Amino acid sequence: MALPLPTGITASEVAFLCEMELVTVVPRQRLESIDLLSGSTPTLRPPYRSELPLWLAMLLKKQRRANIVPPPWLHPASLRDVILHETTIDPNHWAPPPPPPARADGLGNARGLNAFSDNEVVLSPPFLPSCTANAPSGSLPYHWFEVAEMLLAHASDDIPASSEVRSLLRDLQEVRAAKMRLSTAELQNGVDSVMTLRGVGAMELAESRGFVLGVIEGLRKIGASTEVTRREEEANGEHGADDGESDEEMGL
Repeated sequence: MALPLPTGITASEVAFLCEMELVTVVPRQRLESIDLLSGSTPTLRPPYRSELPLWLAMLLKKQRRANIVPPPWLHPASLRDVILHETTIDPNHWAPPPPPPARADGLGNARGLNAFSDNEVVLSPPFLPSCTANAPSGSLPYHWFEVAEMLLAHASDDIPASSEVRSLLRDLQEVRAAKMRLSTAELQNGVDSVMTLRGVGAMELAESRGFVLGVIEGLRKIGASTEVTRREEEANGEHGADDGESDEEMGL
């Protein structure tokens, strides 16, 4: 008999979906466009940079046909800024995610790509360029942990100061894991309370889902028990009042 599947998406499934993220590569040799289900890839011409899905970029890296350009948020200076924000500047919230890209209209005003009424484009991972060389620094994208682990495992020679990056990522992971556990205190007022998860990554959600759901289920049981006790006390109080009135009537 097969065991029941865990609730929600698993860590391996998150890592698989992360491979759809776009990264920047520098090809070592010319490669013609490839037709994929998601569309055609750009023609690779050295030394011009191009953006490819992470799975294809890692395949070309293993074949020594391209180098991967790490995103700016994976540099040591950016990671130190994020850790400073998490621990000192705003210890009660996670570092904000990168802003969506903006496009300038004819009047020189910048607006989000999903703000066009005629042909609305809704952007979400992996279509947000949050892991390319043009991504902003000082913020963590949705798949920050998975992308960092894959790049360090398969393209560590392309990452400046990779040993320092590994150490900073471990520190950042520990800080955010502790913050995730402490954030459940916001639920102590009951199941109707709101727990802010803005800036939390995909892998962090997958790993913490069981813990958070356990806390919510425990609070639900405590709330139900408290409600039953309150109703019993109210019922006993009403019965006591009725008995007092009956005794007074009998005395009259």
